[in-house]
Amino acid sequence: MNGLINFLNTSYTAYQAVENAAAYLKSNGFEELFESEPWQLLEGGKYFVTRNGGSMIAFRYSKEGAYKVIASHTDPPCLKLKEHAALSDNTFTRLNTEPYGGGLWYTFFDRPLKLAGRIVREEEGKLVSKNYVSEFCVVLPSLAIHQNREANEKFAPNLQTELPLLALGKHDFDEILGGATAYDLFAVPDVAPFASGTCGDLLSSPRIDNLTSVFCSIYSLAFANATNGTLLAACLEAEEIGSRTRGGAGSDFLQTVLERIAQQQGRTLEELARAYASSMLISLDNAHSLHPNHPEKCDLTNRAVMGGGIVIKGHAGGAYTTDGMTSAIVKKIFARAGVKYQTFYNRSDVRSGSTLGAIAIGHVSMMAVDLGLAQLAMHSAVETMAKSDYIELEKALIAFYESKIAVCGDSVTVE
Repeated sequence: MNGLINFLNTSYTAYQAVENAAAYLKSNGFEELFESEPWQLLEGGKYFVTRNGGSMIAFRYSKEGAYKVIASHTDPPCLKLKEHAALSDNTFTRLNTEPYGGGLWYTFFDRPLKLAGRIVREEEGKLVSKNYVSEFCVVLPSLAIHQNREANEKFAPNLQTELPLLALGKHDFDEILGGATAYDLFAVPDVAPFASGTCGDLLSSPRIDNLTSVFCSIYSLAFANATNGTLLAACLEAEEIGSRTRGGAGSDFLQTVLERIAQQQGRTLEELARAYASSMLISLDNAHSLHPNHPEKCDLTNRAVMGGGIVIKGHAGGAYTTDGMTSAIVKKIFARAGVKYQTFYNRSDVRSGSTLGAIAIGHVSMMAVDLGLAQLAMHSAVETMAKSDYIELEKALIAFYESKIAVCGDSVTVE
C-alpha cells in the first residue's frame, strides 16, 4: 500500500506517472526499449517501452503462448495551461487554463494546485522534453458567499473566467519556466493521500481514478509467477479526452508492440491471428460505488460498494467490453484465487461513462472484460476508495497473469 500511496502522491500527470512507473520497473529488473531502435528479446526477459512521455507498455516476454494484457490510463482530469498562460492586470497575475477531461470542477476551488507536466527547451541545437513540477502552489479562489448568495443553491463554474491565481502584481511566467520553447502543463491537486474512517480503512487522494489501476498493473506484472504466454501492462495517455493521441488507446501503440513481439517470436500473420484468438485484455478503470447519501443513483441489482471487491462492469451499449464469456472467465479465475468480486451496471435511464478497452480492441481484436475498483467522487480533486479492494485487485491481476486461457471453437478452458 505504501508504494501505491507514493505513486498517487507524486504522479501529478501522465508524464510523472510514466516516469515513476519506469523507475519502479527498472528497480525490479525491467529493461527499457526504444521504438526507434531494433529489439532483441530474450525468453523470460522483462521490458518496457514509452511513447510521447505519457504512455508506457511493459511486458514479460515468452516465445510461446497467447497474450494477456491489462490496459489502464495514466491521465486524470485537470486544468491545462494554454500557451501565453500569464494574464496580468498589474494587480494580479492569473493563468489562462482550459478543462482537460470531465472534472468535477467545483472541487478544484480553494485547494493547493501544483503546476506539472513537461516543458520543451532547446539545448545544444536539440529540442529536449523534460518533466516539470512546480515548487510552488497556485489556488483557484472561490467568490465569497456574500458576493454570490446563490452559491449553495447552484454553482456552475465558467472555466474561461474562473482561473488560477499565480501571483500578486505582474509576473513573468516564462521566466519561471526558464525559457521553455513550449510546454504541456496542468494545474493539478496537490493533496497528500490520507486515510479516513474510524479504522482508517478508506483511502482518499487525488488521481485514484486511474492511477490505482496503473500502479497495480505494473506491480502485478513484476511479481506474477512466469507462465506460458507474454504478459503486458499497457498504461496509456489521453483516456479522459477520448484516447485520440499517438500514445492513446486509439493509436497503434499497443498493436505495434504486439506485432514486434510476434516478429521476435517468428510468428506469421496467421499464427498471430491464432494467438489473438486465445488472448485476453482487461480494461482496468474504476467504477462508481454506491453513494451512502444517494443510493437512488444506482442500478437495482448491480450496484458496487466499496469493500465489496473487484467490480466487473457491463453495458448493453458497448461502453464496457464485458460479455457473458469474458465475465465467466474472470469469475472462474477469481474464484480459484479467492478474490472477492461484484457486478456493476449503470441505471438504464443514465448515460454510461466509457473507458479505453473498447477503443483498444478496435485495433487489437481479442477477448476483453472491463474491471475496476469501486470509488466515490470520481473525477473530483480528491476521490475515495476502500483499501481492502486494492488488496483484492493485486490478487486478481496476479491470478489473471498466472492463468492459462485456451480457446477451441466456442469453448474456453481456463487453467
